[in-house]
Amino acid sequence: MPYSINQEPPSVMHIDLNSAFATTEQQAHPSLRGRPIGVTNRISKHCCVIAASYEAKALGIQVGMRLSDARDIAPDFVILESDPPKYHHMYQKIAAIMKSYSPHVKMKSIDEGVIDFKGTLDHINTRPLIDIGHEIKKRVRQELGSWMRVNIGIGPNQFLAKQAAGWHKPDGLDMLDHTNLVNYYKSIELMDITGIAERFATRLNAAGIYTPLQFLAASSETLRRQVFHSIIGEDWHARLRGYEVDNKETKLGVVGRQWVLKKPSNNPNFILPCFQYLCETTGKKLRFNNVDARGVLVWARFINGESFVLRKMFKSSFYTDQEIYRRALYLFNQRPKHMIIQTMGITCYMLAPSQRSQLSIFESQNREEWLTEAIDELNERYGNFIIHAASSLEGKKIVKQKIPFGGTKYFDLLLKRT
Repeated sequence: MPYSINQEPPSVMHIDLNSAFATTEQQAHPSLRGRPIGVTNRISKHCCVIAASYEAKALGIQVGMRLSDARDIAPDFVILESDPPKYHHMYQKIAAIMKSYSPHVKMKSIDEGVIDFKGTLDHINTRPLIDIGHEIKKRVRQELGSWMRVNIGIGPNQFLAKQAAGWHKPDGLDMLDHTNLVNYYKSIELMDITGIAERFATRLNAAGIYTPLQFLAASSETLRRQVFHSIIGEDWHARLRGYEVDNKETKLGVVGRQWVLKKPSNNPNFILPCFQYLCETTGKKLRFNNVDARGVLVWARFINGESFVLRKMFKSSFYTDQEIYRRALYLFNQRPKHMIIQTMGITCYMLAPSQRSQLSIFESQNREEWLTEAIDELNERYGNFIIHAASSLEGKKIVKQKIPFGGTKYFDLLLKRT
C-alpha cells in the first residue's frame, strides 16, 4: 500500500558518541578498555550508574542501577566519579568536527548532535553523505582517540536520522530513505521507535496498532483523535514518513538544581551553605536563559524515606541569587529540622521573559541587581563562580558540579573556563 513517504534525498545526519562518558574514561585509562565500567556523579553507598560501557551493558548493567546491584551482576565492575571537564573537552572536539561540514549543526545533548546538510550539498559537500559519514568516523578516532566510536545515521528528517543511528550499535553507519524505510519498519518492534515508550505503546495498542508498519499505515486522523488526542498525532504521521516536524524550540518550563549528600546530615552549618550554592547555580541558569521566575519550590528527602516539599508563588518576579535564596530559605526553614537529609533541591517556576533588559538607561536599578550583573560579568570573564557569596563558599567546595543531561547549553555555561 502507498505510504506517502518523503522522496527527497536524505540531508540530515545524526551522530551519537557510543557510551560517551564510559568510553571517554576508557580512552583516558587504557587499562579499563574491554572491561565493564560505569560512571556516577559521586561515589557513595547509594550511588547510581549514570553511564555504562558496552562491556557492562552486555552483562545486564543498566543506567540508573544502584552500584550495589551492578556489582551483584559483575563483582569486577569498575565505577568512576564523573569528570565534567574531560567530557566537555570531548564535546567540544566532536562539535568542531561536525561544524566543519555545515554551518547548520545542533547539539542535542553533550554526546549527540545533528548536521543539517540542506543547502550545502551542491556547493560545500558534493560527496555522498555515506562517504562523509565514513570520514567523520575516521576523524573521531584520530582526533578524539583510538578507542572512541560513533554511531551515524542519515535520513530525510531528524527522526529517521536518529533511528538510523541506532540501527546497528555500536559503531554503526546507516541510511534510511524511501527505498528501505518500509523494510526497516518491518524489522523492528514498536518500542524500538524513539519516543514510543510503554505509555504511548499502550495507547497505540488500544487503537489496534501493534507494529511499526501498522503505525506507519495509520491515518493522521486516527493518530490525532484515537491515539494521541492532540496535534501530536499529526506530527507523528509526518515524522514516520520522513517529513521534518522537530525543528520547534521547546519552551523552558522550570530551572533548578538538586544534590545528593555524600553523608546525610541535619547540621545547618553544613546544610545551609550547600543550599545557598544550589540557589546560586539556579540563579545563573535563570539569567543565562534571560528569564525571571515567580515561583519557588524546595524539597528534601530524608534517610527514613519521608519527604518534605513546599512551594510558593510570589507577586513580583525575581532573578538574583539573593532574591532566590531569601525566598527559598523561608520555605526550606519550615522543614522538620530534626530529620536527616539525604537529598535536597530547589526549583524556580512560572518563568517569563526577563524585563530587565528593557530598562531605560535613565531608570535606576537597585544595588542588588547591579551587583548581580557585575558578578556575572566577572565570572564570565575569569571562570564560573570565581566570585560568589562568602556564606556559600563551603557549599561550593562540597557540592560537585553535575553533568547536565538532555542538552548542551548548561554544559557550556557551567564548565566554561573551569
